[in-house]
Amino acid sequence: PGSAMTLQEAIDYEPRLRAEMESDELTATVMERALKLEGLFAHSSTHAAGVVIGDRPLQELVPLYRDPKSDMPVTQFNMKWVEQAGLVKFDFLGLKTLTVLNRAVRYVKARGIDVDIDHLPLDDARTYALLSSGDAAGVFQLESSGMRSVLKGLKPDKFEDIIAIVALYRPGPMDNIPTYIDRKHGRKEIVYPHEILTDILSETYGVIIYQEQVMEIAQVMSGYSLGEADLLRRAMGKKIKEEMDKQRGRFCDGAVERGIPVEKASEIFDLVTKFASYGFNKSHAAAYALVAYQTAYMKANYPVEFMAATMSLDRGNTDKLAFFKQELQRMNVPLLPPDINRSGVNFLVEPAPETYCDAPDDPRANLAVRYALGAIKGVGAQAMRAVTAEREDHGRFSDVFDFAERINPRLLNKRQLEQLAAAGAFDSLLSSRAQAHAAAEILMRTAQIVTEERESAQVSLFESAPDAIDRPSLPVVPNWTEAEQLDIERKAVGFYISAHPLDSYHKILRREGIVDAITAQTDPGKIGATVKMAGAISSYRESQSKKTGRPFGALTLSDQTDSFEMLIFEDGLEQARMLVDKGAPVVATVSIRKRDGEDSVGLTCRALESLEDMAAASASGLMIEVHGDRGLSGVGRALSQSAGGRGQVHVQILLEGAKLATIALEERYKVTPELIQAVAAQLDVAHVEEV
Repeated sequence: PGSAMTLQEAIDYEPRLRAEMESDELTATVMERALKLEGLFAHSSTHAAGVVIGDRPLQELVPLYRDPKSDMPVTQFNMKWVEQAGLVKFDFLGLKTLTVLNRAVRYVKARGIDVDIDHLPLDDARTYALLSSGDAAGVFQLESSGMRSVLKGLKPDKFEDIIAIVALYRPGPMDNIPTYIDRKHGRKEIVYPHEILTDILSETYGVIIYQEQVMEIAQVMSGYSLGEADLLRRAMGKKIKEEMDKQRGRFCDGAVERGIPVEKASEIFDLVTKFASYGFNKSHAAAYALVAYQTAYMKANYPVEFMAATMSLDRGNTDKLAFFKQELQRMNVPLLPPDINRSGVNFLVEPAPETYCDAPDDPRANLAVRYALGAIKGVGAQAMRAVTAEREDHGRFSDVFDFAERINPRLLNKRQLEQLAAAGAFDSLLSSRAQAHAAAEILMRTAQIVTEERESAQVSLFESAPDAIDRPSLPVVPNWTEAEQLDIERKAVGFYISAHPLDSYHKILRREGIVDAITAQTDPGKIGATVKMAGAISSYRESQSKKTGRPFGALTLSDQTDSFEMLIFEDGLEQARMLVDKGAPVVATVSIRKRDGEDSVGLTCRALESLEDMAAASASGLMIEVHGDRGLSGVGRALSQSAGGRGQVHVQILLEGAKLATIALEERYKVTPELIQAVAAQLDVAHVEEV
């Protein structure tokens, strides 16, 4: 599609692809066949929303086709030909935003507040303040970065502004957005093509935006009937020269009859033609603008419920959930981790664990979003519905064995339990995620035994089948280090919830003068500067510059404040690929620039290195306290993995709480958060501290 390169162009351009073809027979075979198949239709496609209606059985009018995967017949003619065959065509669009609004209203109702979403006041100050600030993430039609930048300049204060911007924000009419904004705010004079058109164009400050305005202009200036005006609109849209010449004569003649000079009429016809070619249907724009306003209203007045509803509808889209998590963080709304005793299949709203909002009228109202069980990778919504139904019918689970004895083993398997443990869903039942993860097989076996006994209708001597089962001991396994736990959590959820990998580097980041993402992207004083930024890797992609044809990489990182994307050019691509493969947090030397015509900044990476390597090069030391000499062997094993750095390590041996001896180790080590966590996880280690 568009300007994508062909397969042959890709082979010619990318040496790594050619090398793969030369070294791997299967790759060479696949590419050889793909070159022959490229450009052929993969399937017969069906319009997602198109419905045709006829005055008789459709097979009497057009040839039909039945897709083997569907029970609905479709026309073999495309959308342009079915109308000429005598059918009326409609597009029936389904918007998940309507479901988001419905769910958000239900969440609000749970607090005893009724919101009539179909009769909202269209002059709500909070809603327009939210839009004017560009805070439109999650708002229907208005959430793209470009649209949010336009909203900041527009500062809408009436519903008509939203209708106009929905219609204007498309290729072509976008060129008129600066004029609309400048005229709205009085920076430019409002000019009308002719005084007779003032009433028609006053709402849009003299800018022709809507198809209805084109039709009204033809009526008022040239005496067109509504039917004729619609034909004019169609002719202008299709730019058929013969038809346009005919319409120009009709338009000018009608204007002259109303006292308008023919030269002026022809000038206005050209102007109208220019706008009509991409004019938008106002009734369509108004309907979309209303849904946009409704979502903005809910976000402005009930932000926690709105975000929970939005995330529920995107619970299978990890990238969107990660974005919404950052949005919650920016809004200062807690995202609570999944909990087998509190979470639902979808995202829920519940009281925040602590007060974070002092203003009594703040719409966040000390609420939090609870992460959905159904959003954990690989667990399945059906199984989680069964779990939540059991909890609602018979109360919360008291421990992991109580959970196992009450679940249906036909709906859950070992892998699903491991994913729940990895995401932290069992934290309220068992503090060690590593132990909960390792216990998955034992818990599944327990669930199967209880179910078999229940179904065989056998009752123990104590009249309580579950209690009669001998509960085995949970496996004894080392705790995961903080870094391991976060990485496993990220794989189960898609991003970090309980903490961030950079949390354990806070001393090093402060010492090295690392600039956080929020500051780098919002502080005007940083524009033009080169700073150091750190982050965990979220995604990486490579592309090709349309202007120069040179390759570049786009690396998305996140720190505790926000996510950010930076561009990496040819000299740094190999280093970026290596660090992305490693997956550990990185430090980037970044140039900050202001994007042309936008409020946002762009980041360009000048150098990239591992955060762990930077930490290891830092001249810090380590103090380790050990109970007796039993823990020394474990400490030794952990330290052996990080030999060769600059850090001095001291080991204090404690006996009955008193310091028995302090040993300064001769060898130097790479003192990193990973090393600190690895040492702390050893048995009989009392305390570890960076010094």
